[in-house]
Amino acid sequence: MKDKYKILLIISGGISAYKCLELIRVIKNDGNEVKTILTEGGANFVTPLSIAAISNEKVYQDIFSLNDESEMDHIQLSRESDVIVVAPASANIIARSANGICSDLATTVLLASNKPIIFAPAMNSHMWNNPATQRNIVLLKKDNINLIGPEPGDLACGEEGLGRMSEPDDIYEYILSILKNKKKKQTKSALVTAGPTYEPIDPVRFIGNRSSGKQGIAIANQLDNLGLNVTLVTGPTHQQISKNINTIRVNTAKEMYNACKDSLPVDVAVCAAAVSDWTVKSPNESKIKKNINHNPKINFSLAPDILDSISNAGNKRPKLVVGFAAETNNLISNAKKKLEDKNCDWIVANNVLDNPKIFGGDDNEVKFISKSCVEEWKKTSKDQIAVLLSKKILEEIS
Repeated sequence: MKDKYKILLIISGGISAYKCLELIRVIKNDGNEVKTILTEGGANFVTPLSIAAISNEKVYQDIFSLNDESEMDHIQLSRESDVIVVAPASANIIARSANGICSDLATTVLLASNKPIIFAPAMNSHMWNNPATQRNIVLLKKDNINLIGPEPGDLACGEEGLGRMSEPDDIYEYILSILKNKKKKQTKSALVTAGPTYEPIDPVRFIGNRSSGKQGIAIANQLDNLGLNVTLVTGPTHQQISKNINTIRVNTAKEMYNACKDSLPVDVAVCAAAVSDWTVKSPNESKIKKNINHNPKINFSLAPDILDSISNAGNKRPKLVVGFAAETNNLISNAKKKLEDKNCDWIVANNVLDNPKIFGGDDNEVKFISKSCVEEWKKTSKDQIAVLLSKKILEEIS
């Protein structure tokens, strides 16, 4: 028998609010119940009458409504729903929610909730990329708030960029993935690598790279959202990681290699870490002192190849092995060569020369490459790249 869910939809202020009428229809047509909270800003774009006509439910607006005072709506609404969805999630409601400000019914419900919460951001691209908004997004993630979007494209203001709300069908599909994970943990397992490796030269210095680990950790968090049992092996990072994930922290390529080897077998491996190709053969035991008459000699040796070892792990090889390729030229041809040389199944490739802000940034633009196709995934958030890739992974290993 198909599961039926109670979904609470919060509609905040933004031109994308009109899409919520279609989202309500999609949710209802699948047999679910949807109740709505319409903020003061949201009421400037859609009317309570139109929402009530589609949902066949009362539309909640005022926390101090005398008719509902005895019901304590902010508690009741937060408790009786299986999930709360904020769509569109404006910069305003993101800021208030991130900082625990309860200035209306919507933000009070969000603070009182003990259920999964999903935000679908929608705003001008400059507002989305503003450091204040990005700080608030970090806070929401720390509170285990799920995000879908925003998407790139034409914006209502006439500009083009990252800021469109995800489409209703995609939001509903994401809602289902969160709810199904909450109800039942899958038996499938995943190994994800993330972040840089640091290869010591001496006790003070090391060879590393500018990887932040954001993309790999976003993938690990999303696979966890989808119900997989996730092991994350990460180099030095400062990103928020789901408490459900078995996290192994390492520094060097050799440590990452050993941790990955010990974590097999799994159903899928996603090698998103920026692993050093070389390691220092004999790191100095004490700090190398500067000598103006002599440059120190550093001998390198090849670091362990983690992607290659997982792809050729015999009976411990995962059903699906996904590699990442950061290139500066000949993106597709180099990625296809890596796909073949490493014997992996998929490659996610990006050009870090054309997009230098990828390292440490919140957005990514990639090519998805398999043995049979090349797909272009336009610039979007790393969280959304994680959603797209995780969806493909689940379809492949199920």
